[in-house]
Amino acid sequence: MRRILVIRLGALGDFVQSFGPFAAIRARHQDARITLLTTKPFAGLARHAPWFDEVAIDRKPPFWDVPGLLRLSRQLRPFDFIYDLQTSARSSRYFLLAGRPPWSGVARGCSHPHANPERDFMHTRERQQEQLAMAGIAAFPQPDLAWLTHPSETGPAPPSRPYGLLIPGAAPHRPAKRWPHFPALAKELDARGLRPVVLGTAAEAPLATAIRQEAPSAVDLTGRTSLADIAVLAAGAAVAIGNDTGPMHMAAAVGCPSVVLFSAASDPALTAPRYPDGGWPSILQVPDLARLSPRRVAAELPQGHRRVPV
Repeated sequence: MRRILVIRLGALGDFVQSFGPFAAIRARHQDARITLLTTKPFAGLARHAPWFDEVAIDRKPPFWDVPGLLRLSRQLRPFDFIYDLQTSARSSRYFLLAGRPPWSGVARGCSHPHANPERDFMHTRERQQEQLAMAGIAAFPQPDLAWLTHPSETGPAPPSRPYGLLIPGAAPHRPAKRWPHFPALAKELDARGLRPVVLGTAAEAPLATAIRQEAPSAVDLTGRTSLADIAVLAAGAAVAIGNDTGPMHMAAAVGCPSVVLFSAASDPALTAPRYPDGGWPSILQVPDLARLSPRRVAAELPQGHRRVPV
């Protein structure tokens, strides 16, 4: 039995964008034993996915930690082929630690390089597909995400009436990626018969508090959802509106009609969430998100409660 390793360390948006490549690798190697090397935040989710037989955690030892590097080297060496979907400077160094096995990625001297000098100017979805095509994978089936959208017994229950997701947070060190007018939008959602449901980390609870001051019916789930819970809630939502942040990728991946807000801090042509069929959600980009009016965002909300086919 062939042993295949897939490397995808993060972040959340990048991990979700790899669902299609994960499915393509599994379809190409149906009889192989496939291991995913990832980081701790994504290991639990990956263990429920149908694409992997095993999930290993990369503890990312610093390059002066010789014992840690030796452990990592042992972790990397039992494989017949490695797909490096991270394609970072760090993961490319793993090529040498693994003993230079057959390798798809950008590591110098690897057997199946993604040999496109324009690769950094491609959207993640198309870039990964081209990388795998150069490694001999021609079929890219739409990933079946039914495993991801089954409600859990421990997760928060969705509201009983139609609802929309609000994702007001973003990377804390990049405040320019945060739109400041979610409270007004929550009020508009409520007026349209959609109960606002606020998702985010526990540190983003103040954003939910501000939203509930304008829209008291809003449900605050900040700090209370796992990655799988986000998928379940998105699968039942009429719409998701949020900044350029990981949970919006999850919402789009399960077919939730989405409106994604971008500042000049990132380029949606390279990193925007995508629907399962490759379609694009509604994208609003302005240099300064503070100047993007709630009325303009509300104009992008879908009419009715139609879903994107999955």
